[in-house]
Amino acid sequence: MDNDNNQAPSLWDVAKSVMAGFLGVQKSKHYERDFTHGKPWQYITLGLIGVVIFIAVIIGVVRLVLSLAGV
Repeated sequence: MDNDNNQAPSLWDVAKSVMAGFLGVQKSKHYERDFTHGKPWQYITLGLIGVVIFIAVIIGVVRLVLSLAGV
């Protein structure tokens, strides 16, 4: 459940905001909550973790495709 705008976002709310940021979509009330009550280190940490996971998935898919292609 989402917190209202008067409370700091939970770790799950931060994770959802980071995922929405990767996709480029974000509700304005969540955007305002993130910038007024959020802690930057949470967003930076989860963002970096998300980027590492994304890169690992891309590398895995490329290796799979290349192995299936016989390269």
